[in-house]
Amino acid sequence: MRQLSEIISAVLWDALTEMGDENPDGTLKNLASPRHSHQGDLALPCFALAKIMGRAPNDIAADLAERVASQLTSMDGCSEVGSEGGFCNFYVDVEWLAEQVVSQTIDKPESVGHFRSPSSLLIEHTSANPNGPFHVGRSRNAILGDTIVRMHRLAGDNVRAEYYVDDMGKQVGILAWALDNLDEAKVSEILGAEDMDEVLTHPEKQDHQRVRYYQAANLLKADDPAVEIGVTKLVQASEEADADVLDKFEAAYQPVLDGMLETLDRIGITFDSFTKESRFIVDGSVEVIMEKLGASDLHGTAENGAHYLELESRGVAGKSTKFFFRRGDGSSLYATRDIAYHQWKWQEAERLVNILGEDHRLQSKQVGIALDELGIKNPEVVFYAFTKLPEGKMSTRRGNVVFMDDLLDEAAARATAIVTEMRDDLSAEQISEIGEAVGVSAVRYNIIRVSPEKGINFRWEEALSFESDSAPFIMYSHARACSINRKLTTQGHDVGALIDGAQQYGDWSNLSDSAGELVKRIATFGEELNGAIDSHRPNLLCTYLLSLATEYNRFYRDNHVLVEGEVNSRNLALSEAARILLKAGCESLGIVAIEQM
Repeated sequence: MRQLSEIISAVLWDALTEMGDENPDGTLKNLASPRHSHQGDLALPCFALAKIMGRAPNDIAADLAERVASQLTSMDGCSEVGSEGGFCNFYVDVEWLAEQVVSQTIDKPESVGHFRSPSSLLIEHTSANPNGPFHVGRSRNAILGDTIVRMHRLAGDNVRAEYYVDDMGKQVGILAWALDNLDEAKVSEILGAEDMDEVLTHPEKQDHQRVRYYQAANLLKADDPAVEIGVTKLVQASEEADADVLDKFEAAYQPVLDGMLETLDRIGITFDSFTKESRFIVDGSVEVIMEKLGASDLHGTAENGAHYLELESRGVAGKSTKFFFRRGDGSSLYATRDIAYHQWKWQEAERLVNILGEDHRLQSKQVGIALDELGIKNPEVVFYAFTKLPEGKMSTRRGNVVFMDDLLDEAAARATAIVTEMRDDLSAEQISEIGEAVGVSAVRYNIIRVSPEKGINFRWEEALSFESDSAPFIMYSHARACSINRKLTTQGHDVGALIDGAQQYGDWSNLSDSAGELVKRIATFGEELNGAIDSHRPNLLCTYLLSLATEYNRFYRDNHVLVEGEVNSRNLALSEAARILLKAGCESLGIVAIEQM
């Protein structure tokens, strides 16, 4: 479809210039796949030209269509040109399109999605404080970030997934203090639970065990000033790069982090590198950053000796115009260390992408201005809205959370129950594997199908949905395509040879409507992937993959591959091309592309 767009654009450019458009390149940027079925496969809106040309959009569209119709329909790719409702509409020659995309997809499945020059990226996501298990609120960062990583990799980019470990903040300080000063009996007393097994759904995991110590210390801190004093002392020592305290912190958080990573691995999320916040204190780079910021024209000093940048002249308003980067005692703040981290990251990749919650907007802007002052380029930032429980925001500290481990267990159990009812021909092990894959995929899809800027109100029934707008629906379409290949192989057919024969014969004429629509959907894969990547919106790829699955199901219904023992190799080739793209799309979204359901 991109190739067709280029063909049409070249012809339209001349016509638009003749009609008086002084910026045809700008106009042609709006040539795209339309949203409405009554328009063509590609459509150019003419509304913006009305003022320039002093004519009604309908007249402009009709004139433009008349000027280019004969030339375009005599070329490969375009079968018809028309106009309606202010749009100039272009219809693809499906036979030509099938020749372009089916063989390309089947012959080079490993390069599906590689439609642009690759780049080197470091994408930092998740980076949750290692003080307790992942809850559903935290999971949106991880799932969104991992999906963006996967989409870039599908497009051929060299991507490094990075976890920034907060190994010296107050959260870790509270956990370390609690492990040093509380025992299980005291924790149970504070939390009001006598038996740990009564309150822990995963007692075998250290993140679930240790979060109770963290929660107990937070409750105790409200009544006992000694807790706050002890925690503050530890945090101050960590900020002075005290090796013993940093070791103590690591001993406290590492088992928790390991448990968190185990949960993430269950939903297909892994990292290429882990960078500790303390690294930039130990290597002295934070001190250099603070000295440079102190020389800025924006620099100021508070009464208590703390240093800041005054950001009012840089567009920051209200009570947040002062960006503090050094405390009165000379120690740094988290944001200061974040600046040093970004300086280091730019040595690692050509592009930086950060995945941040919407509550980080102000700090991100402040850090961005500080980076500007230091002559350091700003990263790209993807902000996302919160996931909330019906009664409010989730909090590890307060304990009002839904842990991801519990959600995944419930999802897998519900999916397994459904598969058990549907498939009595499978072993218990096969049913369990399918149930786990379906449950995990359903949870991931439910989160990424929502645009990042929109909030999610967590509801069990939605998170575990198996309706049409769901991962199971897409997975089932992929499994259907796999079943065709498997059935033919079982019957002794050489599937590879049959597909090669269809491609060599190359007759794609007289395709049914459903087959033609599937070809068109296949042809837009690269465009849809690139659109989702450029906008940092995986939900767009969810929408596309859902439509691809829907078109495949219609094709599957109307176009049989095996008819009275004879194989229709053309239908087989189309099915195989769809299977390849369904699998690639599933993998880029973190959906498990199982071969039977």
